[in-house]
Amino acid sequence: MTSRVELDIDARQPQLAELFADPQNAPAWMDDLERIEPISGAPGQFGSVYRLVPKRKGWEFVATVVRRALPMEVGLLLTGPHVSVDVRDQFVRLTDDKTRLISEEVFTFDGVFRKAMGFLALSAIRRAHRRHIEAFKRFAETRALSMAT
Repeated sequence: MTSRVELDIDARQPQLAELFADPQNAPAWMDDLERIEPISGAPGQFGSVYRLVPKRKGWEFVATVVRRALPMEVGLLLTGPHVSVDVRDQFVRLTDDKTRLISEEVFTFDGVFRKAMGFLALSAIRRAHRRHIEAFKRFAETRALSMAT
């Protein structure tokens, strides 16, 4: 099952990609994320592994950076209880000060029962994905504005 979100963001492509690729920024814009905990490697660098710890008890994910071709693309493999998520985020330069973020998440659930539950939860998953990307847009535009002044 796939969720895709595209948004145009008022920020320079290299700056936007760097902000997004740094997992230390994630708790500032992901409202349901308490913190990240490094497991191995420098967080955000290719091959690094870190834990995403939610604010409320719930699914905890381990993220592995599987692609890092900044300023064009970053990719993660998230593994959680009975699900893995292949995350691919692309940064397309539109103008000097505007970038399109294309975020795609592909979910793979274990077993027939969990696949059925995932299908039933598809609209909630897509809403959460959009909420996160819109929150990142606000975060990035605020950061870009403060860096320009």
